[in-house]
Amino acid sequence: MTTAPPEWFYPGPPGGWTADMLDHLPPDAPRRIELIDGALTVRSPQTFFRMQVLRLLESEIRPPDGLAVAREMTVTLGLRQRPEPDILVVEAAALHSRLTTFKPEQVHLVVEVASDESRERDRVTKPIKYSNAGIRYLWRIEEEDAQPVAYTYELDPAVRAYVPTGIHHHRLRTHAGFEVDIDLRLPPLGR
Repeated sequence: MTTAPPEWFYPGPPGGWTADMLDHLPPDAPRRIELIDGALTVRSPQTFFRMQVLRLLESEIRPPDGLAVAREMTVTLGLRQRPEPDILVVEAAALHSRLTTFKPEQVHLVVEVASDESRERDRVTKPIKYSNAGIRYLWRIEEEDAQPVAYTYELDPAVRAYVPTGIHHHRLRTHAGFEVDIDLRLPPLGR
C-alpha cells in the first residue's frame, strides 16, 4: 500500500524549497531527506549492506587532529542545494551541539554509499555539485558481490572537477589529505 505525501510536501512552497527550510519541516517529515535542485528527495530505507558499510567507515576513518568524522549530516551548497552525504570528514572546529548542516569550506571529504535508488544521484548529480562547491575529496561506495567497492576522487582545482584516484576492492588504501588504509571486507551474513 502506498501512502500519498502530506499536503505540505508537494508541490511545496511557491518558488521551491530552499536550504534553510529543511530546519523547519513539520514533525511528520521523513527523517532522511535532502534538497537537490530545490526538490525534496526522500531517501530510501536503509539496507543492511549500507548499514554495515557506514559502521565500518565511521569507525575506520581516522583523520588527523583538526578533522572529525560525521555521519548523515547535510552540506549547504547553495540556496536550493543541501545534499546529505553518508559520511563526511569535516573541520572539528565547526562542530557544535545545534549544528544541522555544514558549509562546503568546512568539509574535507564526502562519502556516498550508492543504492539502487540513489545510484544516478551519487554517480552524476552529487559529484558535480560537490566539485563546484570546492570539496576536495569524494568517495563513492558501491556493492559488488555483497562487498563494498570504493571509487575515490580528488578535486582538480584548475577545472573544479573530480579526477579518479582509484578503484578499491577488499582494501581502501588512499590519500585524502591523510593516509587511509581500511579493510573493506564485510563478514558473511549470519555470523
